[in-house]
Amino acid sequence: MKLFSENIEDLRTLYINSLKKALDMEQKITKALPTMIQESTDPELANAFRNHLQETQGHVAKVESLLREATGDTGTSTCKAISSLITEAEDNIKDAGDESIRDISLIASAQQVEHHEIAVYGTLRSWAELLGDNIAAETLESILDEEKAADETLTAISDTVNTSAEPTKAAAVYR
Repeated sequence: MKLFSENIEDLRTLYINSLKKALDMEQKITKALPTMIQESTDPELANAFRNHLQETQGHVAKVESLLREATGDTGTSTCKAISSLITEAEDNIKDAGDESIRDISLIASAQQVEHHEIAVYGTLRSWAELLGDNIAAETLESILDEEKAADETLTAISDTVNTSAEPTKAAAVYR
């Protein structure tokens, strides 16, 4: 199994390759969020997804800017993890037989994505600091803060959405 698509010999190369994957990740999330908005039946959840779509579009621009500054290019590298998470979310949407269960599933899927993004941006920020790029580190920290806030919003919404589902249907999600 090949771990990297190119020869990674130093931290800067790893950082640039990971920025390219982060850009791919954000672009894929930008494409997936409209479906999540459409499939949400809880108005607060749909609104949270709408707000995060706007933030995500901003993340795309910020990561493109970081790549352009670092390499002169905005090419991407496939983020396999986000592809899998989005596929799983799409499957969950199709499998949910009830609107409230679909909303619970959407929240769970979105939080899995957020947790991946938090890990990615925390790592990239640390690497930017190690490489002495304080401006990039600040940009990555701002994205990281927005991802953490999105996760907190989803947690707050889940407190309502999870309890609004019929107990027998909600229990089935956790079995």
